[in-house]
Amino acid sequence: MFCYQCEQTSRGTGCTSVGACGKDPETATLQDLLVEGVKALAARLAPLASGSRPAQAAALIEDALFATVTNVSFDPERIAVLIREVASLAGPESGFVPASTMAGLLAQGEAVGVLSRRQKVGEDASALQELLTYGIKGMAAYAHHARRLGFSDPSVDAFVVEALAVLAQGESDISALLGLNLRCGEATVATLALLDKANTESYGHPVPTQVPFGHGPGKAILVSGHDLADLKALLEQTEGTGINIYTHGEMLPAHGYPGLKKHKHLVGHFGGAWMLQRKEFPDFPGAILMTTNCIQRPMENYADRLFTGGLVSWPGISHVVGHDYSAVIAAAQAAPGFADTVNAGEHQVGFGHHTVLGVADVVINAVKSGALKRFALIGGCDGSDTERSYFTDLAAALPQDWAILTLGCGKFRVIGKDYGTIGGLPRLLDMGQCNDAYSAVKVALALADAFQCGVNDLPLSLVISWYEQKAVCILLALLHLGVKNIRLGPTLPAFVTPAVLKVLVDSFNVMPIGTVENDLKAMAA
Repeated sequence: MFCYQCEQTSRGTGCTSVGACGKDPETATLQDLLVEGVKALAARLAPLASGSRPAQAAALIEDALFATVTNVSFDPERIAVLIREVASLAGPESGFVPASTMAGLLAQGEAVGVLSRRQKVGEDASALQELLTYGIKGMAAYAHHARRLGFSDPSVDAFVVEALAVLAQGESDISALLGLNLRCGEATVATLALLDKANTESYGHPVPTQVPFGHGPGKAILVSGHDLADLKALLEQTEGTGINIYTHGEMLPAHGYPGLKKHKHLVGHFGGAWMLQRKEFPDFPGAILMTTNCIQRPMENYADRLFTGGLVSWPGISHVVGHDYSAVIAAAQAAPGFADTVNAGEHQVGFGHHTVLGVADVVINAVKSGALKRFALIGGCDGSDTERSYFTDLAAALPQDWAILTLGCGKFRVIGKDYGTIGGLPRLLDMGQCNDAYSAVKVALALADAFQCGVNDLPLSLVISWYEQKAVCILLALLHLGVKNIRLGPTLPAFVTPAVLKVLVDSFNVMPIGTVENDLKAMAA
């Protein structure tokens, strides 16, 4: 195997024996083959008018790509099923004909990985191919969430097919690949807007909400991941059962949505970011539901009460089909639940673009009066690197007249402290999940319009932590919008070569995080 699509890849160069995420070589190889199949399917669809393409094609492509995002599907059998579904839709004329045995699939997968593509087109072209591939994977994840709520965008679907078809042809022209990557950023902006519309039309605009951390007595279910549709279905099915529902990880912002918070048995948040689950899940005396990505290798002391749903899977772990949570509910009722009350503080969520722009005059006046000197966006994906303490230290070191915006599970590096207020507003504004980067973009564009300046002229510093491919597509979205001076960490992507990095530095001044002291001086200047 060879995989370097996440920030925590081995030695900062690539995982070759087992993934840092926990995937084995078999899973990694099948994921490579699945991506190759999706490219072949796209090449078959590209010459067809959009109205002539199979109705199920866009959803299948999204699901297949999402299944290869870090920490989603670890079950070779389920990946093999997706490979055959893709091949069936593509047809044998596509040239993608998977073997009939698992051994045959693995042999095919070993021939189409990153290293084979790099050998064909060279390191720089391969780097841009991978950057585009990972951007499309991240975008597919967000489009998948929107489609589950009944929302899709034909222009996004068309771009995905076009870009994958170009990758299938082995495009190696640097300028063409750079252009496609920026177009991926453009399509990502459209996808984020689509998901924002899907979430807010389904559950209402998030409102400022204090979320208690800890737990209270009673039977309990813990929901982790990202999918609000899964949480909503579970809340409906547990209504009146006496079971309390807790969020974990990136599900924390769910408490701000009126359509979700109206369920009184959505009682609070338990634990922190995704990478702490092997420490935290053993202490949760109820059933646990993993939605979307973020699953880690389960431990024996909670594996029998852990459930996966949608595309997320792990061999031997019970999988929920559709939205039938009867087995999850039964497991929660059989578990002891909490016997006491523990108050572990609280955190305020709900500062999406609708809320922030609703008090835009307050924000603008605070800037004009000098009470608010600068915004610092500190957020993104969290991970287990010790270097990620940088984000905590940076937030603590910011001047008191700087506001802090945060989103994604990177928020867990900065929450848990009272940062005070500025101009009557909380100094720390939690804008939501990682997909709510759209909220930050929308607020920034609105402020630029209000101050009649460009986005890069705003008193705004972006310090982004990244882990997996959804962060890649958000980075491409920011580059498409012309946003410059982004600090990225803890490390720069292993798949970006020095020549490609030079282009990003020269064009957008993308830079790695440094020391808190030096970065703070540069931002202030």
